[in-house]
Amino acid sequence: MLGRLIPRDEGYFDLFNQLAGHLSVSARKLCELLAEPRRQAELVREIKDVEHRADVLMHGLTQRLDQSFVTPIDREDIHLLASRLDDVIDLVDGSARRAEMFNITDVREPASRLGDVLARAAAELEAAVTGMKRPEVVKERTRGIKQLEEEGDAIYHQAVGDLFRNSHDPIEVLKWKEMYDTLERTIDATQFAATALQSISIKHT
Repeated sequence: MLGRLIPRDEGYFDLFNQLAGHLSVSARKLCELLAEPRRQAELVREIKDVEHRADVLMHGLTQRLDQSFVTPIDREDIHLLASRLDDVIDLVDGSARRAEMFNITDVREPASRLGDVLARAAAELEAAVTGMKRPEVVKERTRGIKQLEEEGDAIYHQAVGDLFRNSHDPIEVLKWKEMYDTLERTIDATQFAATALQSISIKHT
């Protein structure tokens, strides 16, 4: 089991947990933004603050890798997982900034649903990361993330189809297609992070 193979240094796992926590917080804030667009400016700022804290953690992790002689798992795996988690946070931040850039004040229902799926996937991913020394936990949470990714795909495909069938303003079509694309990519990124985590977990079982 991974837990029995880990040597002294637990610092990397603390960093993973912190990154996963930031990811979950930022996803919840984006979900709030899509449910309460009147709070847009406040929530965009808060999401950017979380993204900045994640960047600081990534810088610290890179420095730690440069200085560590022995790491608890392969260096490549440490960098891969941290980068995948950070990618999701960056995409959440990008989604929030697009909502602000497009001056979205009336959120369409599919976008709110995608935000909810993302928040749930982020919570599953956080639980998987904090339980990464237990392969059965990682497997269960990864399965949940895959189901949420499929739920997000279904919402996305329906939303885009409806957009092109029912919207006559080309600016609205472009704006909402971009929002749906970004939200769908962010949900997909949680799946990519979960896949990386599961691969690491299997390798060390």
